[in-house]
Amino acid sequence: TSSQQARVALINSAAMNYRDRMKERETLYRLIVSQLRYDGYENAASSLSSVVSSYPPTAPSSRLGHLVRLGVRAEGEAATNPEMADLVPHERGRGMLDLEFESDEPIHAPPAHRHEVTYVTTHKGPALVSAFSHDGRLAATASADASIKIMDVDRMMSKTALGHAHDFHPVIRTLYDHAEAVVALDFHPTVSVIASGSRDCMVKFFDYSKPSAKRAYRVIPEVAVTTCLSFHPSGDYMLVGTEHSTLRLYDVNTLQCFVSSDARDQHSGTVTSVHYSLDGRIYVTGSIDGSMKVWDGVSNRCVNTFKEAHTKEHVSSVRFSKNAKYVLSSGRDGNATLWELSTGRPLNTYQPPRGGNVPYETVAVFNHTEDYVLMADCRGQQKLVLCWEARTTQPFAPLVSGHSGTIMSLTHSPTAPALITCSEDHRIRFFYHKQQ
Repeated sequence: TSSQQARVALINSAAMNYRDRMKERETLYRLIVSQLRYDGYENAASSLSSVVSSYPPTAPSSRLGHLVRLGVRAEGEAATNPEMADLVPHERGRGMLDLEFESDEPIHAPPAHRHEVTYVTTHKGPALVSAFSHDGRLAATASADASIKIMDVDRMMSKTALGHAHDFHPVIRTLYDHAEAVVALDFHPTVSVIASGSRDCMVKFFDYSKPSAKRAYRVIPEVAVTTCLSFHPSGDYMLVGTEHSTLRLYDVNTLQCFVSSDARDQHSGTVTSVHYSLDGRIYVTGSIDGSMKVWDGVSNRCVNTFKEAHTKEHVSSVRFSKNAKYVLSSGRDGNATLWELSTGRPLNTYQPPRGGNVPYETVAVFNHTEDYVLMADCRGQQKLVLCWEARTTQPFAPLVSGHSGTIMSLTHSPTAPALITCSEDHRIRFFYHKQQ
């Protein structure tokens, strides 16, 4: 059948890409061994050759050094010559994580512990989830009390927001239309709409541009409890994960539902997290089955599966880097991991000082410049936000959240040094670093 032929073609293409990447790696390792021998580091060359099984034996050569000089020269010329930009397809400086290149810019973004609370609000039940709009101007939180609050970020950043003047109150909308706890939120990327998923098995769409609108204008009834959702960057489609293992793709305008044509693509347990890349070409999912899957955004087919991504524990959260070269995941093993998609390898592991499994779903996020990885740690009496440098895994002092219950959600602004924590203690805390 045509679907079987398409699957075979997809598998063959992925296999060819994988073989090409492996061949490039083998060439690189041989060049490193040759350069080490050329520079007189025979013991190091022999050790590396043994580890990577370099065969046949390599002769001393300075070719790697020559290629590095050419690459550095081309990199410098590409920064000033638009015609050469395609030769060095990356952005120099900070603002995007790319481990293939050394950044020549210092980190100016503040680590987590340098943020301070500028606004606190409460729900009537445990606060479960939060989200920022794509432009960073709005934030939303939701609770076990079935309510959704939409807040103005500029007002939360301002100290005057702590006052009682109505004009400065950060909460601009409160929405009630779910029958049970709201556990998933995402802002539409282009219009004033927010989508929510709930334990009442409903996905609802709210138009928050209308002050009087408290109810959803569109509803998707699901067959199981909704756990996560993510808008396509165009806003025309939305992925929905539930306690059922089958991932769903909806046309936002017609509400038509699509699933992968091959049941083998699906997880074998609850889908805990889903996230589109910025260009919408791929998306990633995590599950309690311990696996993480990468999907083709056009065919809706799984193209790679990372089994036991967190040592057989639940995969709690997954998120792409801006350039979609990496996925940041977290799990019930208590760690966060940075994965390179081109090779399928874990590059960095961000481990809390107090290691070991945790009884709650962890959430790991990048800061707005992708210089840091942040993750909540609630194993002790103090509920902390841990922080590591994304490139090196260097730990920084933690941010003491001030919560008295487990942090259920951690979200960082896409545009500013600001983050939100939601807790079982019913409180929402907004942290911001004010530029000096």
